[in-house]
Amino acid sequence: MYILEQPVSVLKGVGPKKQEYLRSIGIETLRDLLYCFPREYEDRIYSFTMAELPHGHRAGTRAFVSGSPRTKRIRKGFTLTRVPLTDGTARGFAVWFNNPYTARQLKVNGEYYFFGRVERRMGSLQIQNPQAIEVCDGVKGYRGSIAPIYSKRGKLRPGDFERMIKGALTVAAGRLEDILPDDFRREYGLKDIEFCLKNIHFPANIKSLEKARYRLVFEELFLLQFGLLLMKKELRDKGEGIVFEQVPGETGFIYSLPFSLTGAQERVWAEIKEDMESDRIMNRLLQGDVGSGKTVVAALALLKAAQNGYQGALMVPTEILAEQHFLTLTGILSDFSLHIELLTGSCSAGQRKEIYNGIAGGDIDIIIGTHSLIQEGVEFKRLGLVITDEQHRFGVRQRSALVAKGTNPDILVMTATPIPRSLALILYGDMDLSIIDEMPPGRKRVETYVIGEKVRDRAYGFLEKQLKEGRQAYVVCPLIEDTELVDARSAICVYEELTEKLSGKYKLELLHGKVGGQTKEEIMRDFRDGRTHMLVSTTVIEVGVNVPNANIMVIENAERFGLAQLHQLRGRVGRGESQSYCILINGSGSRTAHSRMKVLAESNDGFLISEKDLQLRGPGDFFGTRQHGLPGFSIASLPQDIETLKHVQSAALQLLEDPHFLRDAKWEGLIHSIKSFFDETRLPAGVI
Repeated sequence: MYILEQPVSVLKGVGPKKQEYLRSIGIETLRDLLYCFPREYEDRIYSFTMAELPHGHRAGTRAFVSGSPRTKRIRKGFTLTRVPLTDGTARGFAVWFNNPYTARQLKVNGEYYFFGRVERRMGSLQIQNPQAIEVCDGVKGYRGSIAPIYSKRGKLRPGDFERMIKGALTVAAGRLEDILPDDFRREYGLKDIEFCLKNIHFPANIKSLEKARYRLVFEELFLLQFGLLLMKKELRDKGEGIVFEQVPGETGFIYSLPFSLTGAQERVWAEIKEDMESDRIMNRLLQGDVGSGKTVVAALALLKAAQNGYQGALMVPTEILAEQHFLTLTGILSDFSLHIELLTGSCSAGQRKEIYNGIAGGDIDIIIGTHSLIQEGVEFKRLGLVITDEQHRFGVRQRSALVAKGTNPDILVMTATPIPRSLALILYGDMDLSIIDEMPPGRKRVETYVIGEKVRDRAYGFLEKQLKEGRQAYVVCPLIEDTELVDARSAICVYEELTEKLSGKYKLELLHGKVGGQTKEEIMRDFRDGRTHMLVSTTVIEVGVNVPNANIMVIENAERFGLAQLHQLRGRVGRGESQSYCILINGSGSRTAHSRMKVLAESNDGFLISEKDLQLRGPGDFFGTRQHGLPGFSIASLPQDIETLKHVQSAALQLLEDPHFLRDAKWEGLIHSIKSFFDETRLPAGVI
């Protein structure tokens, strides 16, 4: 057994009770413990005299204890203990709250290094809850250290956690097996694992900390990237996919369209077509901005599957989006005598039974639906193609459940969330990537404006003018209801204000995450069909709304959203023939926020915007590893580690090309770690 797989019970002081408690917070082995990395560090250099200690900061000094501790009760359950200090430049106190024990360990006239938060109030100097280290022969030249700060983990005190980590490092010393071989580490400038685990927790200096972190980030990203690439390779090498023949309907469909495919659509279709006609299972991600024409490409793939005698399934997250796809596909595929059906939660028991029978008997060629497609009772006769739209709204298990209803069907995943290529390689490293990076000609640009709160009334006046001209509008807010914790406009508050202002003139509806599923669908249908003039909502309208008559959107407190999310929201307008507008209200008044949002005013390119968003604020909303079924990161942080990621991707691709990799004993540790790193549902049997 690897030393890091030993249970925490091997540590001194960890008995059955503490072991059970540690298990409850996800710590069972030495690995679990040692890979709980500090969230930040403090440079505890004791360089100030007491007179120089800076108010409001954590800082250190060297001082004598000039008197005995005194404890007094402030209120029930709350005590304050003070110890007088001096260093010749000033006098003050070390102060502890609800902790008289530490103060009693100090010797009167003893000299100590103190480190804590400095407070100067009414001429009194305090060092609050300080760390105290006695100055003695062994530490006379002590200059402080870089101290780890850990996130709170249940009832564990930081001191308990540090002691256990020190104990784990002692137990593991000299017994750690490095999963990365020596020659590999030399090639990529990586320190050995023992050095790294010691210095990530208790760094000797800043340089040692940086080297330790680089290696551990590299390792974490490498395990993820290489595991995903192995999955992709396993699918490619299997050769068990359906071989779809070329059919005349493909060309006929393209010629029947009232428009020409863009160059990007043609390129992407060629990639999908090649996959479908090969003997390997297609596992492809199709990225394309809102309105770029992904649905037409999906229709081509579904047509190809159906004309080869197979069934196609398209799963989407909402009933409204399912209905939109159903109407679109039945329209553009009307010349091909295909049986297309819609399956959602709104279907009656009788309709559902009829559809189930049609799917099982093979009478239905293409089925479009929501999560209803993965329910018990849905059995396909010959499922050949699975398409999921707006993939980020589904978990891996949901997609896998639909795929499992066929025998090695081809898989096409679509998303309108532009993801930077660097992130896509992490989120979807097990998939081939196709990008529609060209918009159809003639699509009007959404005019976007960034304004301050002072001109809000003018913005709403302009919105009302659009309503008078027969258009529809969205108003988006970051909160459902007002809260003292967040200074931002809520959907409920804005809805009430606008209802009062526009009473009797227009019909308004309120939509947010607390609205029930059936009610939500009804509200969306009323808006889509023109019975509602304005929708006041939270970000629940981000996906699945196609209302060509809606040409204006106002986003309150736009500074609280990421650029990529704002771009997604803006994609709800600009779908019709009239000029569309998006007004971003900067509720913070911050110039930095204003400059950030100007990126949207200057560009409608979702990929450019997502790259900028990644640079400015990290992965944000489009990087939810858990919902993608990927292991979470314990130390890596994008975009901070984007350069490391590039080195990792290069190294992973290079190792994948080594035909002897799986048979070389020096990589056994890496293979074992990949198996441990991935959830069993993400790493199919036979990959490694």
